[in-house]
Amino acid sequence: MSIAIGRELLREPLLESDEYVTYLYHIVAKIHKLSNIFLTLREFFAKTISIIVAAKKKSRLVGVDPEYLKKQKESLVRKHRQVIYLNDSEMAAIRAYCDKFRVNTKAVLFREAIMEKVLSELDDNHPTLF
Repeated sequence: MSIAIGRELLREPLLESDEYVTYLYHIVAKIHKLSNIFLTLREFFAKTISIIVAAKKKSRLVGVDPEYLKKQKESLVRKHRQVIYLNDSEMAAIRAYCDKFRVNTKAVLFREAIMEKVLSELDDNHPTLF
């Protein structure tokens, strides 16, 4: 639109100063209307995008039952305590391993090692039909 306005200026014969002021006023008014239209379109698209994003966020949460999530969290709570005793050489080996591999929580180390052993044994010795 600004190119068309510029071309109109080139085609017009020279005008008196008052006519130029009036003409420029009309051009500024047209530019102002265009800027208002662009601002309105920008706000419209911004609201549309925010609505789409909100709808996507809501659609992800709609399919999950809150009761199921609650039961899932409750099932992951560790409430059974087990105590193990180690001799001096076993404890020294655990300390050396933790220092070398920067293990901060020994409970995680023990839990993972035990569960890995248990699950692999169960997998190797699964029941067979024949």
